[in-house]
Amino acid sequence: MSSLGNRSILDKELKEVKDNILRLSSMVDAAISNGMLALYQRNVPLAQQVITGDDEVNRLRYTVEEDCLAILATQAPAARDLRTVIAAIHIAVELERMGDHAAGIARLVARMAEESEIESLHKLPKMEKQAHKMLQTAIEAYINHDLELARQIIKRDDKLDKHYRRLFQESLEEMRDDAYIRRATYLLWVGHNLERIGDRVTNVAERVVFMATGEFIETVEDALPEKPDDIEGL
Repeated sequence: MSSLGNRSILDKELKEVKDNILRLSSMVDAAISNGMLALYQRNVPLAQQVITGDDEVNRLRYTVEEDCLAILATQAPAARDLRTVIAAIHIAVELERMGDHAAGIARLVARMAEESEIESLHKLPKMEKQAHKMLQTAIEAYINHDLELARQIIKRDDKLDKHYRRLFQESLEEMRDDAYIRRATYLLWVGHNLERIGDRVTNVAERVVFMATGEFIETVEDALPEKPDDIEGL
C-alpha cells in the first residue's frame, strides 16, 4: 500500500480515537453533574444511575486503549502521531478515574439521604462549576492541540484547590459539634472527589502539552490529607 494510503488509514483511526475521547469526556461530565444533582436533591435512584453508568465509562476507556495499541502495532506512528496516541491512552485513563470520583460522590448520596441539611453544602456548587469548566476546557485543548489553553488549565487548578481548603476548614469547625462529625466527614469526601477531578483534569492538560511539544511537565499538588477511597465502616 502506498504511503498516502497508509496516511489515510492512520488519520481515520486517529479520528476514531479522538471521537471516543470526546464521548468519554461527555459521559464523565454528565456523571459529575448527575452525581452532584443527586447529592443536592438527596436523590438515591439518580445516584444509583451514576454508579451503574460507571461500567460503561470503564468499557469505553478500554476501547480507547485497545484502539491505540492496535494503531501502535499496525501503523507504527512516529513523531507527533506517536505522541497523540500515547497521550490518548493516558487521557482515557484520567477520564475513567474522574468517572470513579463521580461514582464515589454518588455512593455517598444514600448515606447522606437521611441526614439533615449541612451548613457548608453551599460551597460545593462552586467547586462543581470549576471542575466542569476545567474538564471542558481541557478537552477543547486536546481536540485543537491548543498548547496555550492547556497551560491555562494547569494554572487554573489552584482555584479549585482554594475552594477545597475553605471547605476543609469550615468542615473542621462544624466538627466541633459532635452531631455534625458524620455529616461533615461525608461533605469532605464529596469535596475531595471534586478536588481530585481537578487534579486529573490537570493531568489531561499536561498530556496535551506533551502531545503538542514532546515536553513532559508535572505540577506539584497541595499536601492536603488524603481521604480513604473505601468509605465502608463510617
